[in-house]
Amino acid sequence: MRILVCLSSVPDTTTKIRFKDQNTAFDPTGVQWIINPWDELALTRALELKENPAAGVEKITVATVGTADTEPVIRKALAIGADDAFRVDTLPRDAYYVAMQLASVLKKEPSDIILAGIESSDHNGSSVGGMLSEILGIPSVSAVSGLTIDNGNVILNREIDGGREIIGIKSPFVAIVQKGIAKEPRIAAMRGIMLARTKPLKVFPPVEAEPLTETLEYQLPLAKKACTMVDPASIGELVKLLQNEAKVL
Repeated sequence: MRILVCLSSVPDTTTKIRFKDQNTAFDPTGVQWIINPWDELALTRALELKENPAAGVEKITVATVGTADTEPVIRKALAIGADDAFRVDTLPRDAYYVAMQLASVLKKEPSDIILAGIESSDHNGSSVGGMLSEILGIPSVSAVSGLTIDNGNVILNREIDGGREIIGIKSPFVAIVQKGIAKEPRIAAMRGIMLARTKPLKVFPPVEAEPLTETLEYQLPLAKKACTMVDPASIGELVKLLQNEAKVL
């Protein structure tokens, strides 16, 4: 059984975001890039399954759509434990475009299980996994918080209102995973970092596809107001501020 984990290269959450060209483009200057947190948890779960002989996982591949700038992030995933990787050499223009590029490779090199994070921490579109399953013509399950494999039987867990849903599914399929799929992301060991240098990383040319959306302008959130200090004895003033300004009462 082969597992493919879709990776997105995203800015570190501590990065100060800037825009350029009159707020029509993201400014990558000085940005530290990391594996999208949901994708990192998906990779961790895939590695845990591979370590369990009953799961029968033979190979874990990671894939991304991006230019050569994303290769350090891919190498980090290889250092964590993925066996190989591929990259479609183009900018990820929108969710549909990314799904089309990934699908073009997966049609030639299929996997039994495809894991995609529920969203990326930069655009928060929550669309690639579902689009990918439709393009490939295979089932998808969203909001997956648990994945087990026992002698070829795949069981998925989903958190729902008031309980948990347990699903049995046959491969191939796309699992769109969320928090809970793994407890903590794996950290690359020194041996893994050294091995990652020699692991295969294929680069594919992009296929013809037209994005369905276009970003017209970016806007930073409004600056927060200065903190208002209230005398501990002025309970009335505090209540008034909570009602009229904070609007939490």
